[in-house]
Amino acid sequence: MDKNTPIVMGADHFGMPLKNAIRDYLIKKGYQVVDMGVNESTPVDYPDVGARVAEEVGAGKYERGILVCGTGAGMAIVANKVPGVRAVCVQDPYTAERAVASNNAQIITFGAQITGPAVAEKLIDIWLESEFQGGRSAPKVAKIDSLDEKYRSQRAGE
Repeated sequence: MDKNTPIVMGADHFGMPLKNAIRDYLIKKGYQVVDMGVNESTPVDYPDVGARVAEEVGAGKYERGILVCGTGAGMAIVANKVPGVRAVCVQDPYTAERAVASNNAQIITFGAQITGPAVAEKLIDIWLESEFQGGRSAPKVAKIDSLDEKYRSQRAGE
């Protein structure tokens, strides 16, 4: 990924310390980072932050985003509710690579209670270096996009 392309980030209060560590790491590596919070330890519901970041990615304002909560699962669920977004909870190198290579995921999520900063940094490096490979994965991603469009159209018709 081009370092001039900004990466948008967000976290709930559980994920804030890991988000901050990831943000600082990315900035040190020369990436542009947009931090959409939170930046204080006051409890916040992860869907509020996750939706805000995912909506920006879904609208095409950012190519890639990172979300952090306690497990990463909740943020992935929230992000995947936003039309046009594909999010994957990442905990290992293979999933980090395949998130983009096979699934063309724009957002990855982490669990701050599961993944430490050093591991998150390695997984982010893999994710950022990966590109969608198309091939046999292209029709599968197209089917995901078709489902997205189907349910978006149904909601619009309600």
